[in-house]
Amino acid sequence: MFCPFCAEQETKVIDSRLVAEGHQVRRRRECTTCHERFTTFEIAELVMPRVVKRDGSREPFNEDKLRAGLLRALEKRPVSTEKVEHCISQLKSSLRATGEREISSEFLGSLIMDALKELDKVAYVRFASVYRSFEDIREFGEEIAKLGEKP
Repeated sequence: MFCPFCAEQETKVIDSRLVAEGHQVRRRRECTTCHERFTTFEIAELVMPRVVKRDGSREPFNEDKLRAGLLRALEKRPVSTEKVEHCISQLKSSLRATGEREISSEFLGSLIMDALKELDKVAYVRFASVYRSFEDIREFGEEIAKLGEKP
């Protein structure tokens, strides 16, 4: 690790602690040359699969796009920010757990709809209406009836 003060390559770790619920490591370091101290944070870089869209194009997974879609569906709904962040974390874990390098946008959409169904049924119907391009009120009614059938 390079010292940010003198650019010396040799630094030593004085203290290490887990932060952010164990998802980051905070390290306190000291330069062996100038003896200045500084802090670094380490996080695991987890590779997310690429998303294959309906038209065949591929794009990197975009967490911001996922968050924006969820927040749009959950707008003015009584769902806490913590629950939304937990949902995003679970969705990302599910995607990594597939072990695939690429996933279809349909698969991603179905994962999101399943998560929303558990989180908030109104948000689920909102998301499904856009995702499945509902054309008329009948399709809304059918989707709402499906929700009523399941315990």
